[in-house]
Amino acid sequence: MDRCFIIGAAFILDLILGDPMWLCNIISHPAILIGKLISKWEKIIRSLLPKTKKSERFGGFLIVLAVIIISVLPTILVVYAAYKINHYLGMAVEIFICYEVLAVKSLKDESMKVYYALKNGTLDDGRRAVSYIVGRDTKDLTKEGVIKAAVETVAENTTDGVVSPLIFMAIGGAAGGIFYKAINTMDSMIGYKNDKYMFFGTCAARLDDIANFVPSRITALLMIISSFFLGFDGKNAFKIWIRDRLNHKSPNSAQTEAVCAGALGVQLAGNAYYFGKLYEKPTIGDKKREIEEEDIKNINKIMYGSSILAVILCLIFCVFI
Repeated sequence: MDRCFIIGAAFILDLILGDPMWLCNIISHPAILIGKLISKWEKIIRSLLPKTKKSERFGGFLIVLAVIIISVLPTILVVYAAYKINHYLGMAVEIFICYEVLAVKSLKDESMKVYYALKNGTLDDGRRAVSYIVGRDTKDLTKEGVIKAAVETVAENTTDGVVSPLIFMAIGGAAGGIFYKAINTMDSMIGYKNDKYMFFGTCAARLDDIANFVPSRITALLMIISSFFLGFDGKNAFKIWIRDRLNHKSPNSAQTEAVCAGALGVQLAGNAYYFGKLYEKPTIGDKKREIEEEDIKNINKIMYGSSILAVILCLIFCVFI
């Protein structure tokens, strides 16, 4: 029951506070700390190993091992120490860590910056706003491309920023949340298939695929249910999910993007530039209509609905397992 309270309180805190700058100035966000750790260990490991395919793969394995241990072990020790001092202090520490791992409000806030930039500013403003939340090149994106990028980011990150952390926290508390955050941050930093990380980032990318395999499919189902309740096309969301859920090189990304494309009646994905190189990608969904700014609001509604269902699911898990 304690874990139910911890997860519920952390979720509510995230809905209310998100990631306020004043707090980040006092206490670094776990993703920032883990990111610094990844950068430091990448420099160390690369300096020690020769630049061969085999060595880079081994180096990638070493950084994954180091980052997970250095991220999770202190979390376990801090939480344990807090509980030894006082049970309620331990719960408070876990609530705070779990709250920091979740990203419901910040995901909405950052995507809505793109919405307001397009509504009240110029296309360049929209490109600039979306560049902060996507990995692709944005300087030449059309208005449609900017909107699609924002919608796809919310769709994909509902898994990465909300449902997966909740599931790992339900299983392992704050340490479980940090364990997942370490995996996901490594993938976002070194899990690219470019010249620099083609081999070095293999282990991080594969581990992230494994960690999100089940959660991404749970998220897709929760999004379908949310679509029905929120007045979107739930039937088409299920249809497109079944048809297009594997239209991505990642085994997980298209799961939620397919649901959202079907629910909104728009077409997502397609070719995109990353680090100046064109990557040919299949489309997801049918173009029943042109995508528009309001779809950024719509995808956030689906994200919130799915997040609430995910919390309920995790609370049930904590009570009965």
